[in-house]
Amino acid sequence: MTSAIANILQRLGRDQGGVSAVEFALIAPVMVLLYLGMVEISMALSVDRKVTNSASALADLIAQDDVITDDEMTDILNAGAAIIAPFDAADYSVRISSISMSLTNDIAVDWSDARGMAARAPGSEPAIPGGILSPGRSVVWVEVAYSYDAPFREITGDFEIEEEFFLRPRQSLTVSRQ
Repeated sequence: MTSAIANILQRLGRDQGGVSAVEFALIAPVMVLLYLGMVEISMALSVDRKVTNSASALADLIAQDDVITDDEMTDILNAGAAIIAPFDAADYSVRISSISMSLTNDIAVDWSDARGMAARAPGSEPAIPGGILSPGRSVVWVEVAYSYDAPFREITGDFEIEEEFFLRPRQSLTVSRQ
């Protein structure tokens, strides 16, 4: 009886027929996870690029004008949602503000508009990086956020992609809001 079992085990040890199938079964889950991770990373990088382009384009649109009307602001906010396409615009938030520094170095919000987040209160004192403003000047400050809902949440989870962009007005010292 023991010789029969030993004989079967020897034949099984020499048999190479299923080695490829076993190797594939061990490697396949790792390869699938790597593939899904690469898809996830490339989609997140695409969203990040769109968020950066959106912040830049909106700041540029505002900085090119000297007076922004309500209709222009509506069009500019809509343009931001169009730039983020084909990703869902419902997850897109933007805030556009004009920030100025007085001759006494006091920083204050002149005006602010937003979609998907709260606008800054006029007269409030925001914290901005040093060197952005100089006395008697203003900047257009665009803040964009996108709540990225990962298709494969188990791999990366959901996260927020944020970008802010500062530009000086081109036509005047400040961009007014009507």
